[in-house]
Amino acid sequence: MTPPVPPRAGRREWIGLAVIALPCLLYSMDLTVLHLAVPALTEDLQPSSAQLLWIIDIYGFFIAGSLITMRTLGDRVGRRRLLMIGAIAFGVASVLAALSTTAEMLIVTRALLGIAGATVAPSTLSLIRNMFLDDGQRTRAISVWMTAFSLGGVLGPFVGGVLLQFFAWGSVFLIAVPIMALVLATAPFLLPEYRDPAAGRIDLPSAALSMGAVLGVIYGVKALAQDGPGAVPAAVSLAGLALGAVFARRQLRLADPLIDLRLFTRPAFAASVATYGFAIFVLFGGFLYLPQYLQLVRGLSPLEAGLWGAPSASAWVVGAIVTPTLARRMRPATLMVAGLIVTAGGFAYLTGLDADTGFVAYVLATTAFALGSAPIFTLTNDLMIGTAPPERAGAAAGISETSAELGGALGIAVFGSVGVATYRGMLGGASLPGVPAEAVATAMDTLGGAAAVAQALSPAAASTLLAASREAFLLGLHVCAGISAVLVLALAAFVWVELGALAARGR
Repeated sequence: MTPPVPPRAGRREWIGLAVIALPCLLYSMDLTVLHLAVPALTEDLQPSSAQLLWIIDIYGFFIAGSLITMRTLGDRVGRRRLLMIGAIAFGVASVLAALSTTAEMLIVTRALLGIAGATVAPSTLSLIRNMFLDDGQRTRAISVWMTAFSLGGVLGPFVGGVLLQFFAWGSVFLIAVPIMALVLATAPFLLPEYRDPAAGRIDLPSAALSMGAVLGVIYGVKALAQDGPGAVPAAVSLAGLALGAVFARRQLRLADPLIDLRLFTRPAFAASVATYGFAIFVLFGGFLYLPQYLQLVRGLSPLEAGLWGAPSASAWVVGAIVTPTLARRMRPATLMVAGLIVTAGGFAYLTGLDADTGFVAYVLATTAFALGSAPIFTLTNDLMIGTAPPERAGAAAGISETSAELGGALGIAVFGSVGVATYRGMLGGASLPGVPAEAVATAMDTLGGAAAVAQALSPAAASTLLAASREAFLLGLHVCAGISAVLVLALAAFVWVELGALAARGR
């Protein structure tokens, strides 16, 4: 019997897609703007290197640790309702982050933002799966969803640059308030409600285990970067891994698990999750130091740094838009591999970045890895959502978002730790005549700290310290870019073997 033709989405669904895309736009804007704000908040709050890494990525950690819990909650209370609850919580947490007066307060408010963001994230992809049942329409809808993420990268530097040019760094968090207000005003009229009638109860021990596993492993990585090898970081990391193992075993025994591990029995789904998460791990880590390079090495203003970053974000938009068309003309695995090779070339070029690199060369390198990475994000999400049954779309979306947020957070933590270790190692071994020991100790934390303490030194000592700290920072950037290039090529090989073989077998 010929299977029934799924209904096609109409005008209301496509307008509703714009509402769904708004939170995704915000995530990207928030990340880009925060990176631009790092020099300003470093000068104001004086965080240590470990605190600075926590400020940047604790948002992603708490999203990753909370997503699977919130996905189950969305199935129970309704995905549209959870989206609206999350919008309110995200707006409130953004205001609190903007009012932070210490590094510790900003870390806590960023964690609250992560929990609030976790209530929003699973709703978007799962609603797309329920609104767009036709395969072709769903691919285009996911492309729009990814384009919104890319567009946030375009708008973030412009909006954030203007705000940072005229207002304090806290103003960058307030961008979330009008966007979430618009979601609240339009969602009840444009988005359908969906609840899983078979949704089980939320298992609180599993929620605690997932959060403990994520934070335990990340704390160990950060402590290693801050203080070097030690018994405490190793013990905490091992404890996190143990909690993760207990969590996985518990999910296999529960009648209503927080994460549906049965989805991983589908080869296309499992390979897509691995590809998606690892790609974000590499790309987020490779991107980490570029905003600081523009402002602290090149000496650009926040607005100028935003302008330098706009072409690569625009290339990401173009890549997301053209991916569905290209995917109809060539095998998705081939398209992804070609894009990853271009991405690796962009990272390889960044290993030669220095204080004199011109605008055109910088744009070519960053545009290469932005344009080349777009097919990975669109096509892997389409595979993940498309291979899951409609009633398990929430589970698939939760796993997709968890892999993305965990991959991004781990990328920032791991590459941030590598960069910090390289920076501190080189600066600690540098000859710094005329620079007081206490100034060197402050400069060892971050390049922003070096720039701040140099203002109180004599011109000769300041010049010596800044030259050495910038050289150490660039070495850290080069090391991270080189690692990214190698890992991207390894990912291209994985995609060619695993996803290419699945396509040949018809998934």
